[in-house]
Amino acid sequence: MKIISGKYKGRNIEGFMIDGTRPTMDRVKESLFAMIQNYINESNILDLFSGSGNLAIESLSEGAKSITLVDSNYKAIKVINNNLKNIGIDNAKVLNMDYKKAIETLKEKFDIIFLDPPYKTNYIEEAIKLITKYDILSNEGIIVCESDSLDRIIYDDNYKAIKDKKYGDKYIVILKKVC
Repeated sequence: MKIISGKYKGRNIEGFMIDGTRPTMDRVKESLFAMIQNYINESNILDLFSGSGNLAIESLSEGAKSITLVDSNYKAIKVINNNLKNIGIDNAKVLNMDYKKAIETLKEKFDIIFLDPPYKTNYIEEAIKLITKYDILSNEGIIVCESDSLDRIIYDDNYKAIKDKKYGDKYIVILKKVC
C-alpha cells in the first residue's frame, strides 16, 4: 500500500495478514478521502481499529493535526509503529487496547473517527454508542464507518448519514452529529 497524496505521498505502508483484517485498498481509500477532504485540515483523528495505520497516516499526510491509533492486536501495533518510524512520524499516539477501553480512556474530542472493525461484528454499533456516551466527537465531527454490510452500520438519532458508497463488498457510510 502507498500513501496516495499529501506530505507523505508515495511512501509505502507495510501491511500484514492477520485473520479478520483487510486493509482499505488504494482505490477505495482515494475515493473515501475525496469524500472527507473538507474535514481533514487541522483535524484530530481517531482510528479505532487501526490495523496498519493506513487511514490515520493518510489523514496526517493530508493535513490532519494529530492522529491517535488504537488496535487490540499486538501484531498490528508492531506494524503501526514500524510504519510511523519508517515514514518519520513522531507526533502520533498509539494505544494497544480494546476499542471500548480506548473510548472510555480518551479525554479529548476528535474531528474524524474511523470505524473499520473486523467484518461480521457489531463493533460499529457498540463504538457509536460509546462515542456518544463519552462525547468524544466534536460538534462538527464525522464518523467514517466501513463494513461488509449496511445492516451492521447501526446508529441512533444523534447522527445522520451524510454520504454512503458501495465498493465491491465494502460499504462506507459517513455520519455527522445532529446538533
